[in-house]
Amino acid sequence: MKKVIIIIGIFFLYSMLTGSKTSASIIPEEAIRFRVIPNSNTEEDQAIKIKVRDQLQKELYYMLKDTKGIDDAREKINEELEEINYNIESILASENYHKGYQVSFGRNYFPEKTYKGIIYDAGYYESLVVTLGKGEGDNWWCVLFPPLCLLEADESEEEVEYKFFFQELIDKYL
Repeated sequence: MKKVIIIIGIFFLYSMLTGSKTSASIIPEEAIRFRVIPNSNTEEDQAIKIKVRDQLQKELYYMLKDTKGIDDAREKINEELEEINYNIESILASENYHKGYQVSFGRNYFPEKTYKGIIYDAGYYESLVVTLGKGEGDNWWCVLFPPLCLLEADESEEEVEYKFFFQELIDKYL
C-alpha cells in the first residue's frame, strides 16, 4: 500500500510539473514585443510577412544589441521608426506588394497564444507591431527586448525529449 501511495504521489507531482497547458509568464514585465501581421493567410501574404520579419529582425537586433535597459530600448526604437518604415516600404516595393502597411509602437493588443504548452495571455503589451494590408493573417511575434525571441520551430526539426527522474520512476512502476 505504501508503494502505491508513493507512486500516486510521484504521478501527481509529475502531472503538475508537466501539465499539458499551463499559464506561465516567461516574458518579463518590462518587455517589448515585436509582431508582424500579414494581410491574409495566402502563400503570397505569408511570404511577405516572412521577408518583412527577417529584415526587421536583423535591423532591430543591431539597433538594440547594446541597449542598457528598457528605457534605452524605447528611445532607440522611437529614434529609428522612420528607418523602420523606410525598410518596410523598400521590401514591399521590391516585391511589388501594394496592399499597404501600418507600424505601431506603443501598447498594442495581442490575442492569447499557446506555444509548447505555455499559454501567453491576451492583453495590451508594449510592442512594435507591423500590420500588412488588412492584417487578417496568422501573425508572428517574439520578445524584442530583452531579446527572448519565440521563433516558431520548423516542423521537420526533431523535438528534444527530456526525461525527468519522476518519469523514469513512473515508467518503472506502472
